[in-house]
Amino acid sequence: MWRKYIWERQTLYSLSKEVGYNQRWLQKQFSSLKMESLQVKPCQTVIVADTTYFGRDEGICIFYSSTLKRVIAYSMITHEKASTYIQLRRQIEGSGFEIQAIVLDGRKGIREVFSDLPVQMCQFHQIMIMRRYLTQNPRLESAKELKLLCRNLCDISKDEFIETFNEWNEKWSEFLNERTYDEDGKWRYTHRKIRAARRSIITNLPYLFTCQDHPELKIPKTTNCVESINSKLKELTRIHRGYNMDLKHKIITEILSK
Repeated sequence: MWRKYIWERQTLYSLSKEVGYNQRWLQKQFSSLKMESLQVKPCQTVIVADTTYFGRDEGICIFYSSTLKRVIAYSMITHEKASTYIQLRRQIEGSGFEIQAIVLDGRKGIREVFSDLPVQMCQFHQIMIMRRYLTQNPRLESAKELKLLCRNLCDISKDEFIETFNEWNEKWSEFLNERTYDEDGKWRYTHRKIRAARRSIITNLPYLFTCQDHPELKIPKTTNCVESINSKLKELTRIHRGYNMDLKHKIITEILSK
């Protein structure tokens, strides 16, 4: 259907050039095109949830069923809030879906919405957190070792990761406790970014390997399946950035209904 919609847009654009109609007339015709959405049969499913933004105050939160391989709910947003996830959860559970587990990007407030379910934190997001704290090319040996460990996160077992991380922690414990003093005698930890990276792992570790704890559920390790959808939406809305959000919403609705 969305291909038909794009074809209709292209046809209208060609006609407007031929007969000399202006852009306002063209946009009016686009806005009159009716979108159709499909009904999805409820089932037990693992949900992959993610939020992306098209602009400063324009975004979308998507619930994707890894079982059905399709989007089953979404909400247009201005800011990412726990209340949006609560609303979408109630929506799909109210229609008959049973959520078996959920994959998230790791925000604590969002995670608490699903505290009664197995929660998998996107391993790729954890890798990106490490890159933010340790940089792309860390200079210190301790940072290099930690970055290498996390780079292999998607290909390592839970036990192996925990064992290696504990060994790293013990090896660099004294180094990470080093302090820097200023002229007033006040102090701070010298290697704060590496300590922050370590704290992030410790905080997120209970959620990084949920997929291995529940192999029967076939939980995805990352939110990549939704990221690809987000990329397509961003591309189309960027192409049509001159139109208002209602029209963009129509485009998004049509794409996500397939």
